[in-house]
Amino acid sequence: MATKQSTVDFLTDQMHGAGAVRCRKMFGEYAIYCNDKVVALVCDEELFVKPTEAGRTFADSPPEKSPYPGAKPYFAISGDKCEDGEWLSKLIRLTADEVPFPKRAKPVKTRKT
Repeated sequence: MATKQSTVDFLTDQMHGAGAVRCRKMFGEYAIYCNDKVVALVCDEELFVKPTEAGRTFADSPPEKSPYPGAKPYFAISGDKCEDGEWLSKLIRLTADEVPFPKRAKPVKTRKT
């Protein structure tokens, strides 16, 4: 089941205290960015937050599961925690602080003929 835009809008609104939060649709699901770093995924109407040590400590070792087949496990954040904007914002902020910026892709060299 694909995630509804309204679900992602609700979640990003709940995360407003974390920093610059935005989402991007990818393959029918969504990636959530905080301060230009991917910190979470929303798949099948569920929130999955990238696992970090700070997040694990703050969230008291949340359950982990894969957001889609073949993916590494993420923290599965339940509905009641998603409704607590202050708690969710702090988890996302801690995650963003620990996740590195993505590496820049090297430009593709073109051959001159």
